[in-house]
Amino acid sequence: MKPRLESPSEIRKGNRFESAESQSEMFYNRRDVKLSLCNEVLREFPFPEQCRLARDFGYDGLEIAPFTLDENPHLIPPYRARKFHRVAADSGISITSLHWLLAAPAGLSINSPDAFVRGRTVEVLQGLIELCSELGARTIVHGSPKQRSYGTTVGKAQAEALALETFRAIATEVEAAAITYCIEPLSPQETNFLNTVEESIRFCQRIGSPAFRTMLDTRAARSIEQSSVEELFAAWYPKGWIAHVHLNDRNRRGPGQGDDPFAPLLAEMHRQDYQEVVVVEPFDYFPDGPGAASYCAGYLRGIFETLAPRGLNGASNE
Repeated sequence: MKPRLESPSEIRKGNRFESAESQSEMFYNRRDVKLSLCNEVLREFPFPEQCRLARDFGYDGLEIAPFTLDENPHLIPPYRARKFHRVAADSGISITSLHWLLAAPAGLSINSPDAFVRGRTVEVLQGLIELCSELGARTIVHGSPKQRSYGTTVGKAQAEALALETFRAIATEVEAAAITYCIEPLSPQETNFLNTVEESIRFCQRIGSPAFRTMLDTRAARSIEQSSVEELFAAWYPKGWIAHVHLNDRNRRGPGQGDDPFAPLLAEMHRQDYQEVVVVEPFDYFPDGPGAASYCAGYLRGIFETLAPRGLNGASNE
């Protein structure tokens, strides 16, 4: 018999970056789903233009890939991070989260047998935790498949033990920042480490910190899970383990740009009174970044307007 998967305890509240405080608190206190866009979709544009476009397309926020801000994003000083936060707030959107954490700088790994590499990775993650806080974001998504895959000289048990060591080394900082740190299950085509939601939950339990949760990435889940994405959400969200959602099609495009259905998952999220962030994360930008972002926002808002009398962002449809 498998051990019971217990629910995580409440994450402690902490002091957060206070610039544009009122807007940030209003955003997170809204009783609705918040729609966010991965900013690398618009990375050809300067950051202020990314914010303006996202707002005009109908997004509430941006999920930031740190490498789009700087080649050494963990070294971005607080004053510069606050400028990014103010730019987003002045544009009428929020920075919701970070992802693609370890794409830069090069040479990082959470489970390398090389202690120097793991130590360097911990230093980078600590810097990104501070960046997340200064940006006003509340969630970190840890995907980074290449930087967690293990080679033939490292077995699964050792890879897990080394990764646990890495995450336990940053747990205090994550908790102090009141950030939710989501371990993202990814498909076997992307990584050989932590492929399913249940694997990720068991791993988070072993970390031993209430700040660590998992999340649902629709493309990855549909590539490996035996249950549907709506069944996964129904099973694990009420238990407190799913804290974030990425929406993408198995064809690598955005929601609504392929054959995968999204209405059943969004209906289940509505039934569960999900009031967190959902993020559009395409990899193939069709017809281009702005075109994909605009189409996906309209597609998702159309579904939510059929589900809730007050629509996606609380605006009355009556």
